Amino acid sequence: MKLTVTLLTALLLAPLWRMNAAEPLASPPALWKEYDPDHGDFKEEIVKQETQNGILHRDSYISAYVLGEEIRVYCRYSVKVGAAKAPGLLVVHGWMGVANPDRKFVDEGWAVMAHDYCGQTQDRPHFTKYPEKLRHGNMDAKVAGPARSKTLDGEFITDPTQTSDYVWYAIQRRVLSYLEQQKEVDRTRLGAMGYSYGGTLMWNLATDPRVKAVVAYFGIGYNDYYRDKQVWLYNVPYVEPPKSPGEEIILASIAPEAHVPFITAATLFLNGSNDHHGGHERGLESFKKFPRGVPWSFAIQARGHHDTEKIGHNTKFWLEKHVLGKEVAWPEHSRSEIRLDADGVPELVITPGSPDKVRKVEMYYALKNPVSFARSWRDTPSVRQGSHWIGKMPVLNVDDYVFGYANITDDTTIVRSTDFNAAIPAKLGNAKATDKPSDNISSSGYSAWTNIAELEGPEGIKGFRSTSNQRGSGTEQLHDPKWQAPINARLSFKFYCTEPQTVVLTGGDHHSVELEITASDEWQEMVLAPERLTNPANQMPLKDWSSIGKLRFQPKPGSDLTKVIFAEFKWVTGTTK
Repeated sequence: MKLTVTLLTALLLAPLWRMNAAEPLASPPALWKEYDPDHGDFKEEIVKQETQNGILHRDSYISAYVLGEEIRVYCRYSVKVGAAKAPGLLVVHGWMGVANPDRKFVDEGWAVMAHDYCGQTQDRPHFTKYPEKLRHGNMDAKVAGPARSKTLDGEFITDPTQTSDYVWYAIQRRVLSYLEQQKEVDRTRLGAMGYSYGGTLMWNLATDPRVKAVVAYFGIGYNDYYRDKQVWLYNVPYVEPPKSPGEEIILASIAPEAHVPFITAATLFLNGSNDHHGGHERGLESFKKFPRGVPWSFAIQARGHHDTEKIGHNTKFWLEKHVLGKEVAWPEHSRSEIRLDADGVPELVITPGSPDKVRKVEMYYALKNPVSFARSWRDTPSVRQGSHWIGKMPVLNVDDYVFGYANITDDTTIVRSTDFNAAIPAKLGNAKATDKPSDNISSSGYSAWTNIAELEGPEGIKGFRSTSNQRGSGTEQLHDPKWQAPINARLSFKFYCTEPQTVVLTGGDHHSVELEITASDEWQEMVLAPERLTNPANQMPLKDWSSIGKLRFQPKPGSDLTKVIFAEFKWVTGTTK
């Protein structure tokens, strides 16, 4: 009787749609088995062609045939005049982006093709034209909006071909066919790179046997379901809520991570540790599922938000090695682990494959926060001991997670990251918590701030100046429990500026305040209560500094943030004004 009740309960809890499913969910190879990217006439229509400084530029429309429909795809092609047997490179733009051949690669002899898959939006003169039955290919929600786990009518998808991603995957494969037909192109040497959502699309293209190598910027996957429902890998407790029928299909057939076991192209992934595209630690788990013999590598820029300026040069080396066949000594993947030292303090231990070729080891660690793009990463000095590099990671609580990884630069300047490491110190042995909360936010310097140059101002006070008036400067340091604001605290900082400026300080994601930076030949101080910051959407004040994890300074239009030096950020309590 007990077995019967248990079985009945399981049946009642099972999703009815899966019980009624006639066939198992399609894997990516099964999904694309019948698709032929070479099928049908291109019907090429050249809308613009010109030669400038020895470079041929051609804009054209071609036809792609998807699910029985014809899509007119807008393409842009650039190549050196007179090129022959040039390697081909497909460049795929990001969300709501535009087709833009990468001129750096054109100048180095590549034949570069870019295409639009965004579709109609605003007043662009040229864009990919989707037929009515595939109107969900248009990214812009004002035109149609993408179809993912649900159709545009709000119903769960029942087939992976109903998604916008399927259409975008099909288009890029068709454009690859167009690229390899160009007279200047050596069709045996094809590569691809995608930025942001274009990086997401790379994982599908990496299963196309025509492509020798791909570079995916940011698009690692694990957004559908995992990011959308905040199913972070290191949630405590870890719980996976039920998946909808549409999410089940996406995860099995369409999501980037579903493609990993079937990839044939050498794959390089470049990302920022705080980028919003899923949890980068989940993405790095994907590399453990690569088919044997397929080259892969990744580099994660610490504190990067859609920013890879410190690791982006890897792309050239990767494509030259795996598409052009050049002799590039790519560094081996390093071993890494978190352990306790003799005093019970957690430490990160790195063992490079070729220690004598290491030029630099940069170690980073973070505490507790399971949300990848909201972590505050600390720099920790590394010390070489034989063939190992070791960095201490003091913690505040031995029962909370500590995370760590390292970026290793070898003598070729290639940067390769270690695996993402996570551990609860108390489970490693007799761990000791040796770190303490600090009201002095600047005590560790300003490495956690973006777009800044550290410097020394008057009176020898060390601070920083923003290096980007357009992007501003910010930090997520307050997500770290060491520097989280005490309850009822106020924020204090010094500033030095000889010309008056108006800057906007944003706390968290929504609250902000305009600050008048008055001119003086001396340091000045500002102390801000949380209620000074308000949410522009509802005019509600910030209740307490302890509720936010990041700060950002930006200039008010007409002001210059780069002329202000900031220093000595700290929390102050008490009633003193």
